[in-house]
Amino acid sequence: MRRLTVLYDADCPLCVHLRAWLIRQPQLVPLDMVPAASAEARRRFPGLDHASTLKEITVIGDRGQVYRSTAALIVCLWALAEHRPRANWLATPAGTPFARVSILAAAKYRARTAASCDGACEAPAPSD
Repeated sequence: MRRLTVLYDADCPLCVHLRAWLIRQPQLVPLDMVPAASAEARRRFPGLDHASTLKEITVIGDRGQVYRSTAALIVCLWALAEHRPRANWLATPAGTPFARVSILAAAKYRARTAASCDGACEAPAPSD
């Protein structure tokens, strides 16, 4: 895998925060950050159910692999230099419950905060 595209909800404060965190991390696999259900996402992935990408984290591999929910979290961490060992552990039977709980906690937090964005969720541009 040479590149991943992370579809994130640009109207969700948590999603925008995590996007900013991801782009600051040293990456072993480059991450392209694209707002979910945007014109760019629809252009890049015309066969994808874009409504569902607003409901759960979705990551697309450079060969068309689609990762959702817990698998998407794990593959994002796997792409990061400092977090690959953690991703490898989260992918094991012992680690998967922790990844699942993290996704469920994020979803609960997101449900409480996504509606309160009021235009304050402008995604910061990556600094090069």
